[in-house]
Amino acid sequence: MGDVVTDVLAVVAGPLAVGSDTAADISFTGGGSAANTAAWLAHTGVPVTLVACVGADAAGDARLAELATAGVRSAVRRCPEAPTGIVVVLAERHERTMVYDRGANLHIAPSDVDAGLTPEATHVHVSGYTLFDPRSRPAGRHALAAAGPGRTTSVDAASADPLRRVGARAFLDWVRGTDVLLANLAEARVLVDRELPPPELAQALTTWVERAVVKLGDGGAVWADRAGTVVTVPAEPADRVVDPTGAGDAFAAGLLGAWLGGAQAYEALRAGTRLGARAVAVPGARPPPLPSI
Repeated sequence: MGDVVTDVLAVVAGPLAVGSDTAADISFTGGGSAANTAAWLAHTGVPVTLVACVGADAAGDARLAELATAGVRSAVRRCPEAPTGIVVVLAERHERTMVYDRGANLHIAPSDVDAGLTPEATHVHVSGYTLFDPRSRPAGRHALAAAGPGRTTSVDAASADPLRRVGARAFLDWVRGTDVLLANLAEARVLVDRELPPPELAQALTTWVERAVVKLGDGGAVWADRAGTVVTVPAEPADRVVDPTGAGDAFAAGLLGAWLGGAQAYEALRAGTRLGARAVAVPGARPPPLPSI
């Protein structure tokens, strides 16, 4: 569960010339961390339902159509009181910067979770963006609580600056007991509030969660769990690097899909890095359309 947005994606041709002009390839695409992860899960054949909110507008129509084409089951509510969220993404070869208006995403409610949490669901994944704002936070916390016995849970820490604003201890209290917490290096350092090596950061996070995965971009990824297991894998080489937008969402999909399928830590991490490498090789945050037969 989490955000669905329109990404206004500008893949810049060179360093951003602040206060001047920079050439870019600009496109309008589907985005939102939760929607991206759902699309990548569906792309790899994992049945997935997305719980979210979009506006009752043309952008909402387009976002829902994209998700349906991607094979994602939709439990997305239309909100006439707010527009579909929008994010301006400035993407360079190895980094991206986002400016956002979350729009209808702020209206997601616990009742949306209840409507989308079907009996056959075995796992609940929550985007950290849902937890950052007090308007959507009750839905995010309800999703983790409603998972209950028999279902596993995961949370993506989402973004370092919002984590700083809400406070690391508060966020960790909200996700306490989660089965898998995913964070990139910057997010993990905010949460632990120490400049530790990545394996130690992951281990420190297991004070609050059962398993922690720290994503290191082209440095690979590391897994730690409460049983004392610490596993590090290198990055999967990408055919090319076009746009890093959504790579972390793809990594989450690869890792979770493998882990829920019974893979152990090493293979789950490798599945995440493989999908992340595929994501950086294409513009935008979603998988490319499957070829028609």
